[in-house]
Amino acid sequence: MSNKEVKAALKSAREAIRNKEYKEALKHCKAVLKQEKNNYNAWVFIGLAAAELEQPDQAKGAYKKAIELEPNQLLAWQGLANLYEKSNQTDVKGDLADVYQKLLELYESGDKQKWCDVCNKLVELYHQEKKYLELLTAFEHAVNSADTVPGEDHQNLYKDFIQCLSKFPHETARLEKACNDMMALYPTVSYPLEVLCLHFIQSGTLSEEALHCFSRLLEMDASSGPGIIGFGVKCLQEKKYKEAVKSLTEGLQKTSQCPAAWHYLAEAQLKIHKHRDAVLSCNQALQALGTPEGPSLRWKNLILQLKAEALIKIADVDAAEEAIKALEQIVDASSDPVVLAIRGQAYLNKGLMDQASKISQELLLSHPDLAESHALEGFIHYSQKNYEQAERSFLNAIERKAETAEYHQYLGLTYWFMSDETKKDKGKALTQFLKAAKLDSYLGSVFCYLGNYYRDIAGDKSRARGCYKKAFELDGTDEESGTAAVDLSVELGDMDTALSILNEVTEKASTGTAKWAWLHRGLYYLRTGQPSQAVADLQAALRADPKDSNCWESLGEAYLSRGSYSTALKSFRKASELNPGLVYSIYRAAAVEQILGKYENAIATYEQILKKTEDYVPALKGLGECYLMLARSALDNYLDRKAVDYIEQALEFFTRATKHRPDVSCLWKLLGDTCTSVHVISPTKVNVQVLGSLLGKNAGKQMLKKSELLRLGGRCYGRALKLMPLPSLWCDLGINYYRQAEHFTAVGTDMNEISELLEKSLQCLKKAVRLDSKNHLYWNALGVVASCSAIGNYALAQHSFIKSVQAEQINVVAWTNLGVLYLATGNIEQAHEAFKVAQSLEPSYLLCWIGQALIAETVGSYDTMDLFRHTTELSMHTEGAKGYAHWVCSTLQDKSNRNTELYLYNIVQMNAIPAAQVVLSKYTERNPDDASAFTMLGYLNEYLHLKKQATDAYERAASLLKNSEDTEKYNTAMQNYGRSLCALGQCDKAIEVYTSTPLTEFDGIVGIALAYFKKGLLQESIKAYEKALSVAESEQDKAHILTALAIIEYKQNKVDAAKTLLFKCSLKEPSTESLKALCTLGLVKQDATLATAALKELLKHEKGDDTIYERCLIASAVYALQGRNVGVQREVSKAIHSNPDNPALWSLLSRLVPLYASQKAKGGAVAGNIAHVLDVNSGKEVLLNIAVNQLAAGCHMLEDEKNNPLKNIQKAIRLCPDNPAAWAVLMAACHAENTVVCLNNTQPKRTDLEMTLVSTVSAKTGEKSLPHNYIRTLEDWCLCQAITSLEETGKLSEAEALCTKGLKSCPEHPALFLLLRQVQCKQLLQSHKELPDTILEELHKTVMTSSTSVAAWQWLAKVYQSQRMMVGAEMCYRKSLQLASQQGSWNGKLSSLLRLAMLALEICMANVSNEHWPSLVQEATTEALKLSSCPLAALLQALLQYNRKMGARETRRMLERVVYQPGNPETIVSVARWYLLQHLYAKDDYELIDVLIENAKANGDVRALELNEKLSASA
Repeated sequence: MSNKEVKAALKSAREAIRNKEYKEALKHCKAVLKQEKNNYNAWVFIGLAAAELEQPDQAKGAYKKAIELEPNQLLAWQGLANLYEKSNQTDVKGDLADVYQKLLELYESGDKQKWCDVCNKLVELYHQEKKYLELLTAFEHAVNSADTVPGEDHQNLYKDFIQCLSKFPHETARLEKACNDMMALYPTVSYPLEVLCLHFIQSGTLSEEALHCFSRLLEMDASSGPGIIGFGVKCLQEKKYKEAVKSLTEGLQKTSQCPAAWHYLAEAQLKIHKHRDAVLSCNQALQALGTPEGPSLRWKNLILQLKAEALIKIADVDAAEEAIKALEQIVDASSDPVVLAIRGQAYLNKGLMDQASKISQELLLSHPDLAESHALEGFIHYSQKNYEQAERSFLNAIERKAETAEYHQYLGLTYWFMSDETKKDKGKALTQFLKAAKLDSYLGSVFCYLGNYYRDIAGDKSRARGCYKKAFELDGTDEESGTAAVDLSVELGDMDTALSILNEVTEKASTGTAKWAWLHRGLYYLRTGQPSQAVADLQAALRADPKDSNCWESLGEAYLSRGSYSTALKSFRKASELNPGLVYSIYRAAAVEQILGKYENAIATYEQILKKTEDYVPALKGLGECYLMLARSALDNYLDRKAVDYIEQALEFFTRATKHRPDVSCLWKLLGDTCTSVHVISPTKVNVQVLGSLLGKNAGKQMLKKSELLRLGGRCYGRALKLMPLPSLWCDLGINYYRQAEHFTAVGTDMNEISELLEKSLQCLKKAVRLDSKNHLYWNALGVVASCSAIGNYALAQHSFIKSVQAEQINVVAWTNLGVLYLATGNIEQAHEAFKVAQSLEPSYLLCWIGQALIAETVGSYDTMDLFRHTTELSMHTEGAKGYAHWVCSTLQDKSNRNTELYLYNIVQMNAIPAAQVVLSKYTERNPDDASAFTMLGYLNEYLHLKKQATDAYERAASLLKNSEDTEKYNTAMQNYGRSLCALGQCDKAIEVYTSTPLTEFDGIVGIALAYFKKGLLQESIKAYEKALSVAESEQDKAHILTALAIIEYKQNKVDAAKTLLFKCSLKEPSTESLKALCTLGLVKQDATLATAALKELLKHEKGDDTIYERCLIASAVYALQGRNVGVQREVSKAIHSNPDNPALWSLLSRLVPLYASQKAKGGAVAGNIAHVLDVNSGKEVLLNIAVNQLAAGCHMLEDEKNNPLKNIQKAIRLCPDNPAAWAVLMAACHAENTVVCLNNTQPKRTDLEMTLVSTVSAKTGEKSLPHNYIRTLEDWCLCQAITSLEETGKLSEAEALCTKGLKSCPEHPALFLLLRQVQCKQLLQSHKELPDTILEELHKTVMTSSTSVAAWQWLAKVYQSQRMMVGAEMCYRKSLQLASQQGSWNGKLSSLLRLAMLALEICMANVSNEHWPSLVQEATTEALKLSSCPLAALLQALLQYNRKMGARETRRMLERVVYQPGNPETIVSVARWYLLQHLYAKDDYELIDVLIENAKANGDVRALELNEKLSASA
């Protein structure tokens, strides 16, 4: 191969390598080497290709071969360096260093950039291999071989070199030289200065050079961390500890990894007694130190020792434990006596006295000249209160180290607590505290004790405040100093200083801290009337200590000042819960309850206090006030007797309070108020027991009347005035004198005494006005007294009221009183204007409305009654109550106004009668001597049917008028009383009352006649009525008397005479009462003609709605007598249509429907429900009617569990258990339910009740005075029902025995005889034998004895049917149908038709070929469907169609109508479903079968589902 070919091959190899075709390149290189074995480029290319093909050994060999050939050529060395750099083998690192050294030689004179790169790689390699000596040499070589003006890379290299040097403590000289050299080269770069500064800080030697470096660095970069740290260290040396802490903290934020700096910071913090901060700084120092070696170990020991010292200063057990752990980590700690002394202090703090004493003794023996040894001994003695030994020890310590402030402090404390002599003269302690303060101006506890000295010993509050303030500034956690500084500032009147301290603390405080500051500031705000701010601060204090009862108490006061009574109450209760001994908190809680009007709760709380401290006057006062407020409330509600009881209790507690504190004016004032409050109560009700001490007697109680109590109130006001002559007390005394005069006027005492009292009252009120002429209340009271009739100084009264209005513009009371004054003097227009102003000022003020009502009454206005009514709606007042009652009674007495709009509005719509009765009851309670009021009350009670109350009111009115001069009024009152007694049923007493008066008036004669009649003295009654007839003036009165006489004749069984009298009434001027009596007579005697004629006349005369019920009842009875059953129901329905809000009519409809229109029984039940809604009080009767209607409609529990006959009749019995009819209905309901459960294949739930219910009905009928026929009918029905129930449940022997027993007491009882035969026949039929003709004949005879009984014929038909006598059965059913039609019994007709259809269908199903029976089925069911949409009739028609087997579609349609018709009974639907399923299977209609089966599942029809399984299996 020629030279040209070699070059071409090498060129091809280079191209192949460029194209990453390394194998191709190897081929070309090998071809070259075959020609030239020592071709340098070929070997280099082979090395490169082999390296890329991951053949490192071949590549290494190729590169080395090339180096051998050309050792000063770069390519092979570069390739070998790349190969070694990629290799992960550790054994090539040494070879790589040699390669880098060779490359440095080759690059040295050429490419400086590549030389620097290689140099950096060599440094990195030595660093990785920890060949520090070679590394430093390499760095030095790299740095020194650089250009005189190097670039950024060289600068970075220098930084790396210096950083490397800083890691080797023994290379400090080289480090300083390197830093100085770099500073010379780069004078603007701060890095070497920072490293140098950190070096000086870490070395702990702060020479001039070091300080110069710090200053130079800060000049270059004021924010440099090392520079700021250096400045802080300098401040520390200069004892500028706060500046040192500030600078070191700032510097360490920038340069945190400097253990020495953290140590200096901890040292500075310890100097200013920030012990916890010092501990944290020591922890940071230890963390930055890492694993110490060499000089770092010294730093670790120093830091741990400093940490232990700081922990000991914290002085708690946990800190002491941590201090011991820190000391244990110090190397060679046992050889350092100072460290041992610190350990001894740690043991002492932890409470390990023996260990501490042992260390102390060892130190004193081994190092007697060491101050710390004696100090430790002193600390031990001080903790044991061995103050004399402690004194010697601390003096020894000070002798050896006098500059230690702590020793002086503890010596001062020793003197402070030493003995009685030193306690009296604390000069020695003061000297030591002053020395300590001088040596250590940051020692806050010393300043605190100096404050104690100046405050407690020297009495210099100002200097003491300064010391406390200094102590608190030094230690913000010192609550004692802070509190003392604040308290002294307040005492000195320097509130600004106090607030500034508190504000400073609270601003810095985190949540749940600085309780004392929040508390003090809260109390300050509370004292200065800023409750909202006080609440906020006290809440913050409680976050710090939620268990502080005093703080809760203060918070309660703040809430109370703010008006937040409920929260104040909770706060006081919380305080008393936390500390039950806090009586004040319990008292304040009671006071708040009193403010909130919870007087009963307040009383209980006050009594709780008195159980602990009987003589706690605030609680006694509070109890009295509560009872006084309860008394006032009772008086407002006119509960006078209750008010008297409360007044008695109030007096007792106020009296007890005055025993302990007779010098307190307000207690006597409250006693006066309590005594005076009885002024509104009737004298007869005021009998109050008062403690003898109040009356100047030693013990016991004395009963006082109203006059005595009012006098006592005056004396109490006088006592209060002696203690404190206030104008309000003069006013109270004046009002008391006025009330006394008012009382004496009412009871009719000597006028001289009354005049004297009024004069005193006037003088007292004038005195009050003179003392305070701007108080409107005093002027008003003066006006009231001046305007009373006994004084009559109306000019003074007018002047006083006007002055009162001028003193207080919004003065509704004075305006009203002015109006009353004008009204009393006849100035009606001025009175109206004054009242109008009062109304505009306060529309709800009652008295101004009463004034307007009185004016309206005076001028005869139509609004009078409205105004009086409005007064009763606003509130209760005697004037308004009596005025309204008077107008209501006057309106009621006028019988001609009943249909007027005025009457309907004033009386009916406004519910006037009960409203007037309520207010008048209260009036008579307050005024028990007003006869006219009692008369009106009796009249109103009569209207409300309150017979007993009416009697009591009339009796009181009569007793009040008994001795009066007006005999006419007395006689009228007695007649009223007699009338009410008669209404109450007390006829003997009524007769006695009537006979005690001269019976000359018509009303009296009629009254005694009625009393005689009710007593049963008919002849006397006739005589009285005849006498009344002779004095009667109007024809209407005569008609009424004739009607009454007719009733008496009827009572004597003189029907014709009664009829004659009634006809006589109707001939002249018939009254509705006489027509009603005549109609009733016709009904009783079953005289349809008479009843109809009377009803016709009655309907002509009576058109109003007042007597609609009676008219409707009579008309219905007449229609029933005529046999017009439909007319009965229609008459009531028509009346309801006109009066839908009349519950009595709805109740009547509900009662009549089952009797006369049983097909509409569901409607009857609805009518009963409506009656119950309209009038809940009618529940007893209405629920019974509802149950009967539901029974008639076939309702039961399976349909509705809540609304069914059984539930409703049970409710009725609970409301009225004495009604025998209700128990009878209960028997029917139980029988119906038993029948239903039998039909549904379940057991009866209510068995063995028959005899119990029969006995109950008999007992209830015996208790009540009911008509004999009614009782007999009810008992017979119950007996028959019981026998029927026993028979149906299979208890035939018991049923037969009951029949026999009944027939013994009543042999001629066809119904019982029939039941006996039915029971006997059932026993025969159960034997399944044919009945002989003789028995059948006997049964037919028995039925003939009850020939009018539909059920009897139906039963005989069933017997014939059982004997296959189908024609006989048909005839019996036809007979029952005929009877039911004659009787108008809808139920009888329907049941007869259905039974007849079922008889015929049974024969048809037996495939008897006779067209009579199918036609009979069709005829009977068609007639039944005319009566009602009866589902059973529809089923029977469908079954007939099914049986005929013709018209498949019609059969399906008829059966489906029964199955899917909503509301059909399930028993009927189940039968229809059974036949429909068979019909559908016969037609293979599976789609409809699926629908039917779903319906069966939905309704739980088990029989249909079982049939479906059988039919589907057979299909």
